[in-house]
Amino acid sequence: MATDVEVPALGESITEGTLAQWLKKPGEAVAADEPIASLETDKVSVEVPSPIAGVLTEQLAKEGDNVAVGAVIARIDEKATAGATAAPSPAQAAAEATTNPAGAGETPALRGDSTAPVAEAEHDEGDHITTLSPAVRRAVLEYHVDPSSIRGSGKDGRLTKDDVIAAAQAQRSQAPQAKAPAAPVPSAPAPEARPAASTGERHEERVKMTRLRQTIARRLKEAQNTAAMLTTFNDVDMSAVIDARGRYKDLFEKKHGIRLGFMGFFVKACALAANDVPSVNASIEGDEIVYHDYLDVSVAVSAPKGLVVPVVRNADRMSFAEIEKSIANFGKRAKEGTLTADDMAGGTFTISNGGVFGSLLSTPIINPPQSAVLGMHRIEERPVVVNGQIVARPMMYLALSYDHRLIDGREAVTFLVRVKEAIEDPTRLLIDL
Repeated sequence: MATDVEVPALGESITEGTLAQWLKKPGEAVAADEPIASLETDKVSVEVPSPIAGVLTEQLAKEGDNVAVGAVIARIDEKATAGATAAPSPAQAAAEATTNPAGAGETPALRGDSTAPVAEAEHDEGDHITTLSPAVRRAVLEYHVDPSSIRGSGKDGRLTKDDVIAAAQAQRSQAPQAKAPAAPVPSAPAPEARPAASTGERHEERVKMTRLRQTIARRLKEAQNTAAMLTTFNDVDMSAVIDARGRYKDLFEKKHGIRLGFMGFFVKACALAANDVPSVNASIEGDEIVYHDYLDVSVAVSAPKGLVVPVVRNADRMSFAEIEKSIANFGKRAKEGTLTADDMAGGTFTISNGGVFGSLLSTPIINPPQSAVLGMHRIEERPVVVNGQIVARPMMYLALSYDHRLIDGREAVTFLVRVKEAIEDPTRLLIDL
């Protein structure tokens, strides 16, 4: 008897997701709780586990379909035999007909139909198998590379489009220089040479926006349309913080098992400044202002599919080590795609560090319903005047974007000055000054 696989609960207020990728194929054996598909929601990626051990006999949705919470997307038969050829579902057949009506120009492995071997890349490390997604299949065909020879960098070793492009570039760079023609090998005729691509050749590719990217686009535009957004700037001398890190980083890591970074200093500085300027940590609900006696900091981190903002809760009450551990854990999980919707719910203030990508200056956008966001940037030595002398100091530009409906310019500038003072004299963080 077959067991239905339903779309699990995806988080508060999330009613549907997009089926991003099938991780198992019809006819393959699955263990209980083993992921068989990956879903994209407005906030995170979620894996759909198998409720029982058995064989995946049917896929009832195709990649790219929107599926509601509770919808049946597959069936598992605990009595079926693994390896048995399963008939393609209507969803599979429609997907194949749309993607490649005639199958021309593809090997059976790249067509993805259930009657031919599905494209796989087997690595040296055991029997690990990576199924090619539609985007990766297109890249393999476009760049003429062998997917079985590429080591995947995606989750569970799956190939990504970037892996294919990197392999193609490496293949071109390793191509031998032109030499005198060698005698042909009778058993293997030399392949027909293809004309070199014209330097004026142009290509276009249309890729549907992921649900996460669509949500980011919608929310950022809503923020621009709703908030009276303004940005104020300042710069900060990072000498004291860099010196403190240099003196204590080894002891800190030895005691807490985590590196001492800059973010802990800035979170602490923002908590101190928010005590003096509480409106920066407030929000507007209707015709009311909601003030918070806690600081839940949304920390913008980069994920493979876009920027995500997990929340460090009660950051004002945390130690440096607790802050650094929380942020490091979020960064690791963002890369792995294991953040949950609950990890990103709420938040009263945001810190975004564009400096890790080399940004010198920017105007960050507010994360609604929050009223302010602090933008950090890269550190670089610049000439500054200290006690009448021009000296080189490691300087960073800071940007505070804020909702002018709630926060006046004086308050915004005061908040940023308090942050600057705390970073340039970290002792203030210890004595609450």
